[in-house]
Amino acid sequence: MKLYEYGKDSLEPLFEALNRRSPEGRKDVEEKVSEILRNVKERGDEALHEYTLKFDGVSVGSLEVSREEMEKAKAAIDKGLLEVIERSAANIRAFHERQRENSWFTTWEDGTILGQKVTPLSRVGVYAPAGTAPLPSSVLMDSIPAKVAGVDEIILCSPPQKDGKVNPIILACAVVAGVDRVFAVGGAQAVGAMAFGTQTIPRVDKIVGPGNIYVATAKKQVYGICGIDMIAGPSEVLVIADETANPDFVAADLLSQAEHDVLASAILVTTSKAQAEAVLKAIKDQTEKLGRNTIIEKSLETYGAIVVVPGLEEAVEISNRIAPEHLEINTRDPFSLLSGIRNAGAIFLGEYTPEPVGDYYAGPNHTLPTAGTARFFSPLGVYDFVKRSSVISFSRKAFMEAAPWVASFADAEGLQAHAESVRIRCRNA
Repeated sequence: MKLYEYGKDSLEPLFEALNRRSPEGRKDVEEKVSEILRNVKERGDEALHEYTLKFDGVSVGSLEVSREEMEKAKAAIDKGLLEVIERSAANIRAFHERQRENSWFTTWEDGTILGQKVTPLSRVGVYAPAGTAPLPSSVLMDSIPAKVAGVDEIILCSPPQKDGKVNPIILACAVVAGVDRVFAVGGAQAVGAMAFGTQTIPRVDKIVGPGNIYVATAKKQVYGICGIDMIAGPSEVLVIADETANPDFVAADLLSQAEHDVLASAILVTTSKAQAEAVLKAIKDQTEKLGRNTIIEKSLETYGAIVVVPGLEEAVEISNRIAPEHLEINTRDPFSLLSGIRNAGAIFLGEYTPEPVGDYYAGPNHTLPTAGTARFFSPLGVYDFVKRSSVISFSRKAFMEAAPWVASFADAEGLQAHAESVRIRCRNA
């Protein structure tokens, strides 16, 4: 990991390295994805079967996983694991129930009625990756808020394993989360199938869920044909720690992100040089015992960093500049920093709130903005699965009072027909 001292070393190389992790700007990927999407749009299921054989190395008879197979997968998994899944699902459901939105209306004395009608989306597509590290927890995080929102139908696409079947834990999570239909299709082709619809896979209103750079690029390219949650990049964590933090805890939390991917980023910002040195030693000791240490070492070498700062004010400044997906505050009084945090996907306060608690169990969503997009994106939530329509009703009295103002504004914009739409009613009043 690179070590920086605030005020002595320029942090621009760090910021530039993090920017390079964005899924934007890979022309080779853009072109390949465009071709895949075009083929799926034109040839439907036939293209899906070809790409499944090409990219996943298997031929599937039916793209759709039967309900019977889904239920069998749930029944067959370890009972202890199933209990964990159901407990996590209950926590996720309880948290997202508090995000429900209701329609509202207000009536004025002149008979004007204004309001907002909240309507769930009709059909949503969830993508569940199953590559080097399948993410069944994402099935819960991406599907349960849609269910809470009242979405009519939730479909899920996930690439088949070498046996031609979808990962059984992903299937079990789909059943627990209330997913209606599952398809054994992965990659950019799955995104295209959900966006355009094929003979087997229905077209959706919105696609959510994480994926590799091809999936992220495909989501970007179909945006506008359907909605998407966000264009997610590699995972990341930033830890703010002072001298009171346990260096073993801090090191473990940094490593828990670095093991995701060689593009993952793990950054420590600390007020203590001694803390920085202790964390570096703990990282070395712990990495040797981890199974994904090759990925971890590459991630930390390229995108890992420790920044020593003079105070917590500078630590918050750096965090807001980076806008991390996960922010852990491990200081003597973590809540005192909360008001200063402007840009973060999820904020974990205190030494006993490691990021994996949020990943799997606490309840808030773990589908979070990455690559600096926490500056303007929010975590996935119930609000992502509804749309809002404005409701307007004017009485005759209210209309006559407003008419001169409306017509005057239309005239100012040179829109004669708009003004006439108002004046014709005045003449016939």
